[in-house]
Amino acid sequence: MAQPLEGLTAIVTGAGRGLGRAEALELARLGASVVVNDYGQPGRDGSGEASAAPAEDVAAEIRAAGGRAVAHLGDVADHEDARALVRLAVETYGRLDILVNNAGILRDRMVFSMTEDEWDSVIRVHLKGHFNTTHFAAAHWRERAKAAGGPVHGRIINTSSEAFLAGSAGQPNYAAAKGGIVGLTTSTALALGKYGVTTNAICPRARTRMTEDVFAGFPAHPGAAESGEGREGEGGGLDVLAPEHVAPLVGYLASPAAARVNGQLLVVHGGMVAIAERPRIAAKFDTGKDLFSFEELDELLTPYYAQRPPDETFAAAEVLALKHD
Repeated sequence: MAQPLEGLTAIVTGAGRGLGRAEALELARLGASVVVNDYGQPGRDGSGEASAAPAEDVAAEIRAAGGRAVAHLGDVADHEDARALVRLAVETYGRLDILVNNAGILRDRMVFSMTEDEWDSVIRVHLKGHFNTTHFAAAHWRERAKAAGGPVHGRIINTSSEAFLAGSAGQPNYAAAKGGIVGLTTSTALALGKYGVTTNAICPRARTRMTEDVFAGFPAHPGAAESGEGREGEGGGLDVLAPEHVAPLVGYLASPAAARVNGQLLVVHGGMVAIAERPRIAAKFDTGKDLFSFEELDELLTPYYAQRPPDETFAAAEVLALKHD
């Protein structure tokens, strides 16, 4: 029986470790040829010497399992590196069909302490990195669609975060970048839909090098006390926050089966997928005059917010803020 991604070519950025690695392995398992991209810097803040080893190790793992994969050492936030990445996929396998944008770094700091470089570097890798690869992949699919005289198979899966949805006090750069990725996703979905290309974003929860502090107090298995267990502890099975829980959704979104899924934001972790709705109007107020006055807004809005229960999302965010202060 043919695999769902048989004959298709995928790029996964930041695929040398964690989520990207799990996603690359899953796409290969489903039949795709995979270009494994990773800049290979050891620090989760983007520090250290670049190394081809992480990407090459994952590519070798895929080939050892009978799949097809090549490694690419490159910084996706560099426009020319992103161009070369897409070119490598096309020159090696004849086409590009799937782009999974996953590469990222962390440089956490409260907004009043964050430096310009800490802001710029995170926005650069996450948001500009997503744009760069999307730009060259989109141009490839547009040319193919014109040559074919109709739609082609194209899939973009972007990586956002619940830090954008719920706020993250010590991550103003990261939260802003992840929010920007959602905007890039919906814009790209509208622009490329006519060519047969879908663009979606996921908000994954996973225990990786990037999130080792965030999930340090979360047990590996439901009902288990915090312990030194790894992903597969005694009697517990797979860690509920293992990246392998996220990878199947990426495989589905990359497949022909997801042709009608476009411009969506999905939260995924531990055997759960939630589809996020676009923001909805919670309340509406109209002025009784030609123009709102301060007094009228005070009369309408102050009682409205006074009677609303505390927002649990922001209450949790305030607790996290104390940890970063």
